[in-house]
Amino acid sequence: MNVFIIGATGFVGGHLARHLAGEGHNVSGLARTDTAATTLQQQGITSVAADLDARRPAAIDAALAADAVIYAAQADPEQETAIVADLIRALAGSGKTLLFLSGSGVLIQRTAGAWSPDVFAEDDAFTTEPLARFRKDAEDTVLAAAAHSVRAMVVRPGQIWGPGDHGHISMIYQSVAALGAAAYVGDGLAVYSHVHIDDVTRLFSLALTKGRAGDLYHAVAGETPNRWIAEKVAEDLGVKTRSVTLEEAEQVWGPFGALILAASSRIRATAAQQELGWQPQHADMLTMIGDQRLRDMATPAS
Repeated sequence: MNVFIIGATGFVGGHLARHLAGEGHNVSGLARTDTAATTLQQQGITSVAADLDARRPAAIDAALAADAVIYAAQADPEQETAIVADLIRALAGSGKTLLFLSGSGVLIQRTAGAWSPDVFAEDDAFTTEPLARFRKDAEDTVLAAAAHSVRAMVVRPGQIWGPGDHGHISMIYQSVAALGAAAYVGDGLAVYSHVHIDDVTRLFSLALTKGRAGDLYHAVAGETPNRWIAEKVAEDLGVKTRSVTLEEAEQVWGPFGALILAASSRIRATAAQQELGWQPQHADMLTMIGDQRLRDMATPAS
């Protein structure tokens, strides 16, 4: 299958490009710069000189030349809204596949560090996080494209972890550099459902071959409250843990980071497991504790 990936030089898109190429697909990826193009070519990925602004038509042309398009970019709301609309207009009536990478951030609950009992399967209703309204709108637009002869699907993972990630564990290591302690917000019981990057790429492979137009698939393998992460980080580094307020959290991680570490986002992967036969193979995010890349984040900048 000829697969074009928008976001092929990012964390998730890069893993997807390498995984799908390894499965024998012909993979091309959007490259905004010469450096990005060189990186893709070194990995056996065909580079497409394009972007989501002035060179967006080149991205649309590449999408039309492919059998399947994967949107895995982290664009600003205006760019994302525009490229999704253009892709759907271009692919309408073609029967081609469009896979859209979203995330469980669309349904986070602002719990100020407290645990939430709410867990959402793919078809469950929820109140959309206001900051992610544009992303939920993009999801809905993609899913609605199935009515216009586009094999359109959405993959909505929880927190994605693995080599090179920038998730909760890395953020808590960073708090040691700022505070001298492994920090969490409030009671530290806020929790994101999480999933390893390799399990996410396998889900995309299954969706490409078996997924149904108009369907949404969650990806989740486990849950680890932030205080548990902080306790393991503290044990690794020989420091104490510390609860911080939302105001203190903003000083450590910035407003958006503080929001993420103070919120709960819990999902079930019912459709992914029942329809596609997907089963995660990596369930313990805490196996990353002690990684030297993460330990380096705990060192204050000189």
